[in-house]
Amino acid sequence: MSTPFSVSVTPDWEGLLGAIRREGTPARVHHIELFLDPEVHEAICQRYGIGADLDPADPAYAWKKYIAAYRFLGYDFVRLGVEGMEMPMRYGAVEDTAGLQRNAGRQFVDENRGPITNWEEFEQYPWPDPANISSRTLEWFEENLPDDMCIIGGGGFAHFAEHLTWLMGYSTFCVALYEQRDLVEAIARRLEELYVVSARHILQFPRVKALWGSDDMGYRGGPLMSPPDMKALVLKGHKMMADMAHETGRPYLLHSCGNLSMIMDDLLDYVGIDAKHSFEDTIEQVTEVKHTYGQRIALLGGIDVDFMCRSTPDEVRARVRRTLEVCMPGGGYVLGTGNSVTNYIPVDNYLAMLDEGRRFTA
Repeated sequence: MSTPFSVSVTPDWEGLLGAIRREGTPARVHHIELFLDPEVHEAICQRYGIGADLDPADPAYAWKKYIAAYRFLGYDFVRLGVEGMEMPMRYGAVEDTAGLQRNAGRQFVDENRGPITNWEEFEQYPWPDPANISSRTLEWFEENLPDDMCIIGGGGFAHFAEHLTWLMGYSTFCVALYEQRDLVEAIARRLEELYVVSARHILQFPRVKALWGSDDMGYRGGPLMSPPDMKALVLKGHKMMADMAHETGRPYLLHSCGNLSMIMDDLLDYVGIDAKHSFEDTIEQVTEVKHTYGQRIALLGGIDVDFMCRSTPDEVRARVRRTLEVCMPGGGYVLGTGNSVTNYIPVDNYLAMLDEGRRFTA
């Protein structure tokens, strides 16, 4: 199998957790992503023959290929959650113009009206049944994941701000905060009840070494709602998730897009997050916060997605080196994109980021 990497690495989940826990400068750079778009995953598998030795008729084919791809790329973990937590939303779709085009188009949530705008729709909504939550995928990986890799629990829980605003539609939600506050609070409490069950399912597996909540809470100018509303309706739920993780000895990682400066103290002191993910150059660069709240929690990713899209591989390599020079000392940094590996990031830029991380020495 050919490789784009100049340095080989062996997965080391204990080293990854040590970096997240800020236990000193790690022996090497570790890598992390919220996810790779399926189109990127498949393009890399086809280019380098990943999974060619696997039987497509094997019921576990997709899972084995996932492991093979993540090991090839140098990750120490797989990110998995529970099934049976689907919540229907109102979506639209437009043509996907990315290089690795998505044939079904790009979906977006209707920001004006969601499926729940009144009490009747709340009662009729097909809420997930906690009895039907499945951990089938986690069960397989618990038994079959190589010993040098771990599971980071993510998916099927902790979408407090996202699902609250998507279920109502953001415009409807903003009005409802004042005109139907009791309905907004009822949706928030239902999400908490469901996500506690999901997190409990995930945390029962010893191979799960961290929880990773994913919940976009803001936009470029600030959070989606006022800080007091955010604390009452969203951060309360994340505190539940963080408490559950900490009670079992795991760190709680948070992915959230948007400018969260107005609620960062609450995320640190009230929720108790152990790591922050999602950095955008137009809001804050990861190198800027290494010496502020980066002294209290780990910083994940930070190589801006727009930069990854518009730059050359050499420019990507130069930025990765500068970022690592600032963020690696003392630990508490894991390399990755500022958000996720989208299908509009050139694959060669993504691979250059990974390779430069492998080559870096403190």
